[in-house]
Amino acid sequence: MSLLESAQAQALLAEAVVEPTAVRSCVRGLSSFLARYLPLFYRKEQAANARITIKGLLSDLQRKTCEPIARRQGVTRKPIQFFVGSGRWNDEAVMAEMRQQIVAERGHAGGILVFDGTSFVKKGKESCGVKRQWCGRLGKIENCQAGLFLAYATPEGYAPLDRRLFLPEDWCQDRARRTKTHVPRQVVFRKKWELALDMLDQHGAQVPHAWVAGDDEFGRSAEFRARLRERSEGYVLDVPRDTLVRDLERKPPRERRVRPLERAEEWLKRQPPSRWEEFALGAGEKGPLRVRAMRVGVRAMHGKKIGPPETLVVLRTLEEEPQTRFGLSNAGPEVPLAELVRVLAQRHEIEELFEAAKGEVGLAHYEVRSWIGWHHHMTLALLALWFVIRQRQRLGGKNPGADGAGNAQPLLTPAA
Repeated sequence: MSLLESAQAQALLAEAVVEPTAVRSCVRGLSSFLARYLPLFYRKEQAANARITIKGLLSDLQRKTCEPIARRQGVTRKPIQFFVGSGRWNDEAVMAEMRQQIVAERGHAGGILVFDGTSFVKKGKESCGVKRQWCGRLGKIENCQAGLFLAYATPEGYAPLDRRLFLPEDWCQDRARRTKTHVPRQVVFRKKWELALDMLDQHGAQVPHAWVAGDDEFGRSAEFRARLRERSEGYVLDVPRDTLVRDLERKPPRERRVRPLERAEEWLKRQPPSRWEEFALGAGEKGPLRVRAMRVGVRAMHGKKIGPPETLVVLRTLEEEPQTRFGLSNAGPEVPLAELVRVLAQRHEIEELFEAAKGEVGLAHYEVRSWIGWHHHMTLALLALWFVIRQRQRLGGKNPGADGAGNAQPLLTPAA
């Protein structure tokens, strides 16, 4: 008996079958979906090019750049390249319309606004904002562009909300390169956490939410956490394992008046196994995903000073090679640990969502060099991603992402 004849293989193949009616409904669904957005393009030619580009981003093309998309649709390359790279259409209006639809369909008072920094490896020095900088995808310094994305996570699902190209300080000060890549005059240097605050101030009031989340690039910034507290925003932000904290529950040694500072990872080593609580996340391929977590009241280092009281949350996966993540929150003791774990877990799932989108809807497949071209492409790719999320949820499947990242209704319950 061959491998494909086994019961397990046959079950997997059965799950992979897509009925023709489902395919036809997706085609009809795209036309209906785009009917909301195509009027935002100024001319019929632009609307036609938008339709062609989005269909290409949703196709099975291995490389979803303008040339193969045009070839697949039987049109010439240059109009598509011009439309994406420098066409005079308002990508902010398209994003605003998408956010309005997302809030109408996904809006939830317990929603999470998730900031995700994503890097795009590039060759050469001509693309807007490109330089040798930290590339999270590769885990090292590399020649790349860096983008900041905002996503939304609610019990109804996930959705992308916004995007910004990060412009390094040397780029901001280089008039010649700014002119060549059409950087708007009002764009000034902003640290990534400052860009995140700008996006929060712009969209936070219109998008119902209870939490702000982000990876340790944002969590390690004491200034960012302070600004969120000033805005009365609840947050659960990843932090590095070497974050210095003071355990507020630990009595100081007799010879000392204050509790000592220690790395979060060292604090964790002292904790008894009984302190862990177990939780079940949304179901994965092999059933509910289980994690363990604990919390403690701490003060963390804020520059050279000790910061205000916060909550340190530790989450550990239950795998052969478990992963441990640390987070800081301004949540008080009245907030259940299950809620903090939910926010930490969904932040990680959003990261997987964008990583999958790089190939699935061509988020990383672009050859534009200008500020305008980058934002045009990202707008079209995020629109394609939003369509995929809605269709997969309608058909009962997963959104892009792995290990439950796209579960239609993420669940978090204490494990029995």
